[in-house]
Amino acid sequence: MPRHTEPSLNTTIGSMLQPMLGRALVRSENVRAFAGRPTLQPDILITAEGRAPVIVEAEYVPGRNVEREARSRLGLMPTGESHRVESVIALRYPVRDLREAPDLPAALASARLSYCLLSIEKYTDPPKPKIASVARFPEAGWLEGSVADLADLIRLASIPHLAVEEAADTLQEGIDRAAAVLDELERSRPAVNPEIAQLLGMDNVPQTRRMAGAIIADAMVFHQRISGIHPHIKPLSAVSGHRAVYPQSDTLTTWDEILEINYWPIFDIASRILSVIPAEPANIILRNLEYFAGQYALSRVNNSHDLTGRVFQRLIADRKYLATFYTLPASAALLARLAVARLEGVDWSDAEAIARLRVGDFACGTGALLSAVYEQIAARHESAGGKAEAIHQAMMEEALYGCDVMPSAVHITSATLSGAQPKIGFSQSRLYTMPYGRLSDGSVAIGSLEFLNSNSQLTLSNFSDPARRAIGNGDQRSYQATAEVVDESFDLVIMNPPFTRATNHEGARATVSNPVFAAFNAEKPVMNAMGHRLNQLGRDSCYHGNAGVASAFAALADKKLKPGGVLALVLPLSVASGLSWQGFRQMLADGYEDLTVMSIAANGQDMSFSSDTGMGECLVTARKRRGPVAEPKEDSRPHFISLTRRPPGLPHANLIAGSILKEEDVREIEEGPFGGGRIEVGEEYTGGVLTTPVVAGGEPWGVVRLRNFDLAQAAYALAQSKLWLPRTIRPLVLNMALLGQVGKLGLVHRDIIGPAPRGPFDKEAPLPDAPYPALWNHDAQKETRIVCAPDSSLRIRSGMEEKADVVLANASRCHVNLDFTFGSQPLAVAFTIQETVGGRVWPNVIFDDPRLDHAFSVWGNSTLGLFCHWWHSNRQQSSKAGLTIRSAETLPVLDFRTLTDEQLTRAEEIFEEFRDTELLPAYLADADPNRALLDRRVICDLLGFGESVYGNVRFLARVWCNEPSVHGAKARPKSAQFVS
Repeated sequence: MPRHTEPSLNTTIGSMLQPMLGRALVRSENVRAFAGRPTLQPDILITAEGRAPVIVEAEYVPGRNVEREARSRLGLMPTGESHRVESVIALRYPVRDLREAPDLPAALASARLSYCLLSIEKYTDPPKPKIASVARFPEAGWLEGSVADLADLIRLASIPHLAVEEAADTLQEGIDRAAAVLDELERSRPAVNPEIAQLLGMDNVPQTRRMAGAIIADAMVFHQRISGIHPHIKPLSAVSGHRAVYPQSDTLTTWDEILEINYWPIFDIASRILSVIPAEPANIILRNLEYFAGQYALSRVNNSHDLTGRVFQRLIADRKYLATFYTLPASAALLARLAVARLEGVDWSDAEAIARLRVGDFACGTGALLSAVYEQIAARHESAGGKAEAIHQAMMEEALYGCDVMPSAVHITSATLSGAQPKIGFSQSRLYTMPYGRLSDGSVAIGSLEFLNSNSQLTLSNFSDPARRAIGNGDQRSYQATAEVVDESFDLVIMNPPFTRATNHEGARATVSNPVFAAFNAEKPVMNAMGHRLNQLGRDSCYHGNAGVASAFAALADKKLKPGGVLALVLPLSVASGLSWQGFRQMLADGYEDLTVMSIAANGQDMSFSSDTGMGECLVTARKRRGPVAEPKEDSRPHFISLTRRPPGLPHANLIAGSILKEEDVREIEEGPFGGGRIEVGEEYTGGVLTTPVVAGGEPWGVVRLRNFDLAQAAYALAQSKLWLPRTIRPLVLNMALLGQVGKLGLVHRDIIGPAPRGPFDKEAPLPDAPYPALWNHDAQKETRIVCAPDSSLRIRSGMEEKADVVLANASRCHVNLDFTFGSQPLAVAFTIQETVGGRVWPNVIFDDPRLDHAFSVWGNSTLGLFCHWWHSNRQQSSKAGLTIRSAETLPVLDFRTLTDEQLTRAEEIFEEFRDTELLPAYLADADPNRALLDRRVICDLLGFGESVYGNVRFLARVWCNEPSVHGAKARPKSAQFVS
């Protein structure tokens, strides 16, 4: 039998990696890897142009020295390379599978390899840089995978992160200097910057001037790249640098020549900006930026994973209304890998088959998602033995469709995608700036959403003022194109659409009548016309005004996807429970299969997949069913995944996606409170997965943003009238119903004090003997007891007495909390001594039998009541449980109608005992002795269960209070100890 040595394994695995890493050179056992150091021999060295070298150091298990050897290679400069080694993989070969394998390549192909990644986090300050810190991935344990998985990690590790950050900082410095020149023009020539702002469709603010500088800088960097591809294009230094006599005119002339080739999304808007700047300041800007573009070029960073996006993200403006948020690279990679893996019937080795794919992002922003999809497709092509450069032209000319209303966004997307293979030209692209706002014929356009009603739209690469643009304005440099976006023609639609709603009820947008269309300084009549246009185009789809424009983009994706096509969206977490999102959930239930919904059980910035949102988000992927009446596959149950944190980097995202795609140990929500499947990276638990039945009718998705899936299983059982708590093997019967079945919900607050003629009342400060008292707002300091005092009074508007009588008929003693912040508020249900009108956060709950008021009050504030309230709510914000009056109608509650007279009397006794008892905020329910006593009274005295059930309810409180969506990252007082 052969006895394979480690060098022979290294040579064999190197030969297997080479075709999987098409653009790289893989060398094994290379004695000349480092100049002047012949004894320093890496096991495997992988190099590629524009990438950082990666070394693989390997030993047989247990590999006692492999990490030490790997660490010693960090920071070295291989012969002929311009980047140092930033990452080394320590690899362990399984002895049993490989040492005496008769067919070594076959054995390696089926072996489970174990490995970890060591990467330089930062250097000390020059002049003699030393490694300051090294990161290990995973932090504990070892990754396991195949040779193909190892190739994926090498591909990600080869991104020169330190060089990327340095290049971004360099370019940023040049952009800041350009912006400073424009800032000076604001004082000396005040007409210039407003014209630039008009070109970009933005306000004339410093941020816009930085964006203008960034667009010019990016065009210069790209000019530098393509001048070697097209010999007749003069190099950047010749037209923009200090040797140029007339930098502005020479640069514009050369950019016109580039536009004759194409590259419109990059160079047209840059040319327009440069054209309006006076010659002297323009020359200063160009000469400065030419220097920094040269410094950038010296980094030899070939657009490694959205470098352009990293720079532009520091500058992007107009988020106030467009609500566009940059999809973080790791999040984009995660969604893209899950989406591309679902594409069916693609021969990844066939460049022509890949060219026939159609991928669309109709709200492309900075192009992060399209870039991530392109990266996944290229990686799959390389892993199948192809070369990434072979598909670039077709990807740019035919496969990738991107649309946005902001010229700057289309510019960034084009630069990022084009930079994937900067040496390969293309004659056209499918990247479009969409008409938005008032058009010359008096009509309005709403960007990509116009495709809801058509297969083609006339677009402009760039235009002067998106809110008041006129097509055909006589500018011969305008580049018009017809975008063909045909219904049911796309294999994949991937988007992170704007989240803004057209409704305007509260918050920062309260002064704007239609905030979703308030961007670009649009006037009110234009906004209203655009809103009407969206309502018209979104009719008979999953679009809903209260869900916001994101639901319209979801409808657009559905319209353009072919049967069998893949949907991949970044959406607000309100999609899981909001009534306005019910149409979207129903669309998925009726027409899609293989649904996966991924959220993050964290708080603050960490609970979103985008930057700067500060609210919960989810990744939704699904496949459109084939055929007009296709039935879902029997095994096509929705999968719900909760991560413990958002992926901190590309390797994490790649491993998480791989773990999800290979996941076999998936539990069902009906199985009882025994937890879900585990997603792990090394020894780190990174999330869980649970499946649910396919529910028709757009029912809410409760299984989101959960750290402990036992809670989902317990809540699901409770809604089915089963009391099945953690630590129990079998369920008990507990009669449950929906709140709207047991009682009636009162009026929306706008029907009470809304502008006339809608509301008949004015709200005023509370009065001691107010004839029409109201419980309206939250005051956490006062609302600590079940019985609450009204905080407002109402005054009938003149002539609206009859309508006021209708409102007063809904007054009651019980009020349900629609805006429950668990970190500060104790009550889910408030009780007022006299019948009181319920306001914005405390609407009325009216029961036919007044005895049910007491039962609802004690049940709703017990642990089980809090638990049901949380389960049914929108968990988009850290520890706030949002409900609407309509969604409160389907809140699971104890079916008080089934209680006996004796039980109802007992409920009143419990109420009297606890009516004035202080309760701690809900996130401390496990440590609140009064809440524990209330639980005992409800579980044992009212419902008749024994001590063991009470103990399990208290354990449920402990687990529930540990959920991020309950505590909201609020620190627990040291005195807060569990009360059994």
